[in-house]
Amino acid sequence: MNKLRQHSFLAFLCLLLILPTLVFGECTCDEEEDGDRNKAEALKYKLAAIASILVASAIGVCIPILGKTIPALHPDRNIFFLIKAFAAGVILATGFIHVLPDAFDNLTSPCLKENPWGKFPFTGFVAMVAAIGTLMVDASATSYYSRSHFKNNKAQPAESCGDQEKAGEHEGHVHVHTHATHGHAHGSVDTSPTTQLLRHRVISQVLELGIIVHSVIIGISLGASESPDTIRPLVAALTFHQFFEGMGLGGCISQAKFKARGVAIMALFFSLTTPVGIAIGIGISNVYKENSPTALIVEGVFNAASAGILIYMSLVDLLAADFMNPKLQSNGRLQAGANIALLLGAGFMSLLAKWA
Repeated sequence: MNKLRQHSFLAFLCLLLILPTLVFGECTCDEEEDGDRNKAEALKYKLAAIASILVASAIGVCIPILGKTIPALHPDRNIFFLIKAFAAGVILATGFIHVLPDAFDNLTSPCLKENPWGKFPFTGFVAMVAAIGTLMVDASATSYYSRSHFKNNKAQPAESCGDQEKAGEHEGHVHVHTHATHGHAHGSVDTSPTTQLLRHRVISQVLELGIIVHSVIIGISLGASESPDTIRPLVAALTFHQFFEGMGLGGCISQAKFKARGVAIMALFFSLTTPVGIAIGIGISNVYKENSPTALIVEGVFNAASAGILIYMSLVDLLAADFMNPKLQSNGRLQAGANIALLLGAGFMSLLAKWA
């Protein structure tokens, strides 16, 4: 798992180093009018955005993590299911309503050549490939670490107790012996707490990778803008955006039960991505051309990939896992509450698309 965390860290550094250099270029389309540009005033809003988004991101990601010390927010409590459902709705709406449409706008821009960008739906294709890739990484990582744990425990001798019923538990497998037909029926069920813990760790890190990608991009876009009228509504919208997104990620981190250092690193990365993106945007604002073909292609591809990751993670690893949980399935009131929380999260985040 340390290797996966290191790979995520390297991917994050590569994104920060490479993306700004790729968006430089000359614009082939007409630039917007300069009438609404005010560099000095825009800088004030950018600095305010860095502070507010940093604080909101940190608070959002830390609220579920504090469940370890606040009984009401413990992962076993009903309120935690409601919080996760709301946050999953936010992440789902982020992928469908915020990120994916931006990717379509980027990759279907009239500033790009008709061939090949106008003749093939690259946005949907990249999102699909990213979702499939996420599935493969998700399954492969979980399988690899489950096998590793199982091999470590395989050498332990199994105890025998005659014809009595016995369940022997190994990492990731529960073997049940029955004698109803004077024989043995061996079943293998993946219910080990260790296996579930590994799943939560893989989910949290893949989800953070998808969030980081689009957070850096929106940060660079905001930081490079010199229009106060454009930045002003984005400050509040992105603050709420990062807060609720942080709650979703924080819930996954809390369930993954990382050590204190790992939790701190993941929370810090999430909190800093958008502010760092804004700082990068400020630094390259003089040379950044948002309508240059290179910028449009790079942003479009990254946004489409991020959308695919977020949509897959929210539907498969967050919503499906929780909504099929026996605790929620057996509690009608909790199930209704989770449905309402999901709709509220998705609806609220969709409403923010009017401003951001």
